[in-house]
Amino acid sequence: MQPITCEADIARGLDALVALDPRLDEIAAQAGPVPLRLQPAGFAGLSEIVVSQMVSKASASAIFGRLVARLDGGVTGAGVRDLGADGLFAVGLSRAKASTLLAIAEAELAGQLDLEGVCGLETAAAIAHLSAVKGVGPWTAEVYLMFCAGHPDIFPVGDIALVHAVHHAFGHDEKLNGRRLAAFAESWSPWRSVAARLFWAFYSRQLRRAADPLG
Repeated sequence: MQPITCEADIARGLDALVALDPRLDEIAAQAGPVPLRLQPAGFAGLSEIVVSQMVSKASASAIFGRLVARLDGGVTGAGVRDLGADGLFAVGLSRAKASTLLAIAEAELAGQLDLEGVCGLETAAAIAHLSAVKGVGPWTAEVYLMFCAGHPDIFPVGDIALVHAVHHAFGHDEKLNGRRLAAFAESWSPWRSVAARLFWAFYSRQLRRAADPLG
């Protein structure tokens, strides 16, 4: 597996995708720039992804900003564990997200979760390793691997913005569910992570709002 590490990798992936599926050429033209948005692997990166679930970008940024401030700028497993549930509630996290962050912290501190080592695993094994932690589902694991590990061939079919973007781009008669979207995206392998970035950019441009998890 050759990870995505730079803008040149995104450009190479887009060229390959257009060769695989010429329809994507027009979508790329409508989408504009396709951001890389990589960030370091580790507890802080996974925490930001958990915080971003099911809330607006503004809300996620505000909550994560308060968490960073509460922990004096360093979001670590030890810091979150010491903060505890009440401290996480105080910065605006829901009970479910607080529980997930605490579970991630405990797993990492116990040596059961290796947030840097997992980046080098093949995708299926990496998702299994991350998803073994209570509260970490497929979407969270997939987004972490895309944006913190640079995995090149992931398409998070549980992402609502991606569902809407692909539906809008191709004018499907029926709403895409996860299974249909996964089958549809198979043709974009081995560059599905670039395809996901492309459709997030397309969604953002068309609807004038941020779409990708770390936008």
